[in-house]
Amino acid sequence: MSTGTYLDAISAAIVHEMTRDERVLVMGEDVAGPFGGAFKVTKAAAEAFSSRRVRNMPMTELGFIGAANGMALMGLRPIIELQFADFISSGFDSIVQFASTAHYRWGGAVPWVIRAPSDGNLRSGPFHSQNPEAWFVHTPGLKVVAPSTPADAYGLLQSAVRDDNPVIYFESKPLYRSLKGEIPAGDAPVPLGAAAVVRAGSHATVVTYGAMRHEAVAAADALATEGIELEVIDLRSLKPLDMDTVTTSVAKTSRVLVVHAANRLGGLGAEIAATIADECFTDLDAPVKRLGGLDVPVPFSPPLEDAYRPNAETIAATARELCAW
Repeated sequence: MSTGTYLDAISAAIVHEMTRDERVLVMGEDVAGPFGGAFKVTKAAAEAFSSRRVRNMPMTELGFIGAANGMALMGLRPIIELQFADFISSGFDSIVQFASTAHYRWGGAVPWVIRAPSDGNLRSGPFHSQNPEAWFVHTPGLKVVAPSTPADAYGLLQSAVRDDNPVIYFESKPLYRSLKGEIPAGDAPVPLGAAAVVRAGSHATVVTYGAMRHEAVAAADALATEGIELEVIDLRSLKPLDMDTVTTSVAKTSRVLVVHAANRLGGLGAEIAATIADECFTDLDAPVKRLGGLDVPVPFSPPLEDAYRPNAETIAATARELCAW
């Protein structure tokens, strides 16, 4: 066990998996050599392994994700780095038409992981701040994860690499260097599809993931001084989705707020809210509430981006209204 950043945890998990299994390789734009990736996540892997296993790719996401499909079908386990999750749309066809359907169509296994640095709050505008997880949760055949702590980033990446399905691994860029925590040593896989109750409470449940976990906990701490106790659930895996942990909490608190940084319209929160309404109707004492990004491209302007995305203050205000229902 050591202490490090969220970025350190991802980097350590890559090196561990490459050491453990010689079929694991890294590919992406500028991942190899001394540059070590746009955010330096692959620098340690580039120093430890040859250029055959840490491979630079041209700026053609559709082409190199397609190449990873072929590598995976031939028995390798590629970890594909996209410099920003926004550019995953350039490789969409290789992901949603081919990789996601290969097993269903003819039993083919495509065990790759796409690392997709996502989310904003860094004043990076519409091409470097998006949260496109809903596209992939909507696609049968894919798994989708979104860690929010260094320990989960380390353990979920291990599980993702070892999974025989294609996995989209959303990394929260705002947490890369701002968040430190414990990083396990060696094998410490966190199972895909298991949510975590990160703060116990009795008045309302907040369901969230990624950077919003930390905003939700900050809101819960603030409301505790007013006598309102929020239970905060970090989903960690978005597909498979651990609804059992969510519904158990709803039965206890009777009130739910779903929070994510992605656009609220058509987002994962809508699916969670609909499922709660369907499965937990008799447990509810108030309508299920949702908070998410506005239905606009992510702004460059700091005050506009602050208005675009939820934060601890807006979560606390909405939870206060929910508890007064």
